[in-house]
Amino acid sequence: MRITGGEWASRRLAGPRGGSAIRPTPDALREQGFAVLAPILDGAVFLDLFAGTGAISLEALSRGAALAVTVERDRRALDLIRRNLAAFEVGKDRCELVSAVVRSTLTRLAQRGLRFDAGWCDPPFAWWVDGASDLEHAASLGLFNPGAPVVLEAPPRREVSLSGFEVVRELRGAVLLRVLPYPAKTQMSL
Repeated sequence: MRITGGEWASRRLAGPRGGSAIRPTPDALREQGFAVLAPILDGAVFLDLFAGTGAISLEALSRGAALAVTVERDRRALDLIRRNLAAFEVGKDRCELVSAVVRSTLTRLAQRGLRFDAGWCDPPFAWWVDGASDLEHAASLGLFNPGAPVVLEAPPRREVSLSGFEVVRELRGAVLLRVLPYPAKTQMSL
């Protein structure tokens, strides 16, 4: 695995050992997804859900993101992410690694008032429906700025339709989504 563009282009990342349940995002998909995300990444706040190896967060940082919030709960994946962050000398000021379940993390991020300019969601395919639901929850909490692009990796032949998002285009093994504007609050008359 390599970083596909930006400051660290072509630098190698540590990947999972053979037989691991961690499924890294293929370089070709990262390259395709980040080609679309690149115009908004300079100074962006980026959300990486189900981070696996940390390659997505490192790719976002390499291409100019100011901060990546990286969420993963699997202990082996967390060790791998820490190794990759250390190898690239990425400090906590640039990458916040959250070791927790995604759903509860989203609520805490919303309570902190964080808003994201872009994101990537790669739930394990065995829990894909729950992972997609977590992404919908992120939108309902207002974690993404309206219009923010988000890449959602999906199992083959999976039809994607999420509340709070519109499908912009299909990628190889993923879909590019755009966060819809938040519904206007309705005034109640008394």
